[in-house]
Amino acid sequence: MADTLLVTGGAGFIGSAVVRHLIQETEATVVTVDALTYAGHRENLAPVMDHPRHHFEHEDITDAPAMHRLFEEYAPDGVLHLAAESHVDRSIDGPAAFVQTNVVGTQVLLEAARTQWAEQGRPDGFRFLHVSTDEVYGELGETGAFTEETPYDPSSPYSASKAGADHLARAWQRTYGLPVVITNCSNNYGPRQHPEKLIPVVIRSALDGEPIPVYGDGKNVRDWLYVKDHVRALLRVLREGTVGETYNVGGNCERENIAVVRQICDILDERRPGAESHHDLITFVADRPGHDWRYAIDASKIENELGWTPQVGFEAGLRRTVDWYVKHRAWVRAVQG
Repeated sequence: MADTLLVTGGAGFIGSAVVRHLIQETEATVVTVDALTYAGHRENLAPVMDHPRHHFEHEDITDAPAMHRLFEEYAPDGVLHLAAESHVDRSIDGPAAFVQTNVVGTQVLLEAARTQWAEQGRPDGFRFLHVSTDEVYGELGETGAFTEETPYDPSSPYSASKAGADHLARAWQRTYGLPVVITNCSNNYGPRQHPEKLIPVVIRSALDGEPIPVYGDGKNVRDWLYVKDHVRALLRVLREGTVGETYNVGGNCERENIAVVRQICDILDERRPGAESHHDLITFVADRPGHDWRYAIDASKIENELGWTPQVGFEAGLRRTVDWYVKHRAWVRAVQG
């Protein structure tokens, strides 16, 4: 892949994994766009920041003149749109920022892409990949899984804003013909995830000897996807996905939250044994509003049509993740401010 690709949110958890992969394992030129809010950090790009094929742009996707400038200057062959406000608790406390970034920002970016695409004579090779979440589908009962045909039923301001962004991306494809493809993924995990997410929260709390907070009874179920597997899926969809289609990306790995917490405690008891078990730190706290009970992804479409399957099992991925956080506690402190 020798194209020029524009990656929004490229200093965040998933975005930086995409950027590092593209620079280190392909021939692509990468334009990283990030506003460097609380979730985006230059440190995530340190291995590739000064690479000659990497260009960093400190810009906000809601800034229309800035986005049009980037498309004019770099004329990217493809866009991977990952920039988003993504933390459910923050969306409950302050929903306006989620609407602004996720909905307005997506519209601004789509329009900037459409303008450049049209001015270049609608090149066949251009693709706009809009990266979304399984949370737009709402919640499941004890059985079943989300498919690409599942009706949208978002429960939080975060998932509602992502649903709105999905609809805009789909509308720009249908109305203007912009070559858009969409992915909806399950819960990601891995190194460099922001410390406010479940797995980093558990690891950090356990390492600091603090209470490990678990919402409700901990029985909420999530499908877990290792971040490098997600990166592979995104690039497969960008290259080979059918324009106008949606692809669900999942790890085929359902776990109750409390089971994940206990597994992390088991790993830390092995890695850093002490007088007391890390399990003793588990503390159940009041559940959050609108907390969906279960998510599960049916990823058969991307598997059957594009040949992608997850490669990293949860046990191996979780151990890699725990080990990374144990070795990079300074990174966690820096990110937390």
